[in-house]
Amino acid sequence: MSTVLVTGGAGFLGSHLCDRLLADGHDVICVDNFFSGRKQNIRHLIGDSRFEVIRHDIVYPLVVEADWIYNLACPASPVAYQYNPIKTIKTSTVGMVNVLGLAKRCRARILHTSTSEVYGDPEVHPQREDYWGNVNPLGPRSCYDEGKRVAESLCMNYHQAHGVDVRVVRIFNTYGPRMHPNDGRVVSNFLMQALRGDDLTIYGDGSQTRSFCYVSDLIEGLVRMMNQDKDIGPVNLGNPVENTMLELASEVLKVTGSTSQLKKVPLPQDDPRQRCPDITKAGNLLQWEPQVALSEGLAKTAAYYRETEFSAKA
Repeated sequence: MSTVLVTGGAGFLGSHLCDRLLADGHDVICVDNFFSGRKQNIRHLIGDSRFEVIRHDIVYPLVVEADWIYNLACPASPVAYQYNPIKTIKTSTVGMVNVLGLAKRCRARILHTSTSEVYGDPEVHPQREDYWGNVNPLGPRSCYDEGKRVAESLCMNYHQAHGVDVRVVRIFNTYGPRMHPNDGRVVSNFLMQALRGDDLTIYGDGSQTRSFCYVSDLIEGLVRMMNQDKDIGPVNLGNPVENTMLELASEVLKVTGSTSQLKKVPLPQDDPRQRCPDITKAGNLLQWEPQVALSEGLAKTAAYYRETEFSAKA
């Protein structure tokens, strides 16, 4: 089996990926600076002889040996990436150069996790990989959006100039256990508000849509993308089923049994009205499509928050 480096390995997605890679028999090196990653996400893996943790920020060069690299190092929560926007940009640019340089030296295959945010507030719906996007380069989300766009460009240029074996996926809204309770995105917001009995915050009139992919489905897509040899991407990974914010709120209230009310507030700047992936390419290339229904995934995520965030306070 291979030695696999996972940058951002203590994060929400990264920790689930570490679980999967270990289950598949690989040796795993988890690298994280623990800005948005959490030790509790990987605590159950400590002591496994095939698992190693390195506290490191990829903005600084890293010297390890690996056969494969999954690059997940960048805060994806608006709360986290807007806290220090310059650092967010550096992670996706300087950090990307360092990780690609490592892949070049090790002759490792690297999978970079980009984002649906590269499409901005899309004028094409649903979004296909050949759509160039509608991004505000000066807005409050630009540190993340533009950083990820540059990272994709770096991947393609390292591939063309140096023959680095790259893969690029664009991740749409993903949720599940280990998502930070204060992540700032709508699923964690709604679930935590419902479990506390607070009003659920609806931005605008609640008609804007998102598509929600459960974490196990997303991890399956990442692994399949890394394992295939036909296409370097980018490939959309997400759930093509759209839900309005009002529909999501209703489902959250149902799975939690909460009697919370809805509170409407103004839309934040540059908040996309629609976001939904066209996953035709993922279906054809990877034979991949999401399997977990929203109601099932929300119930599992709510159970996680009850156990980790509320059990000690009960």
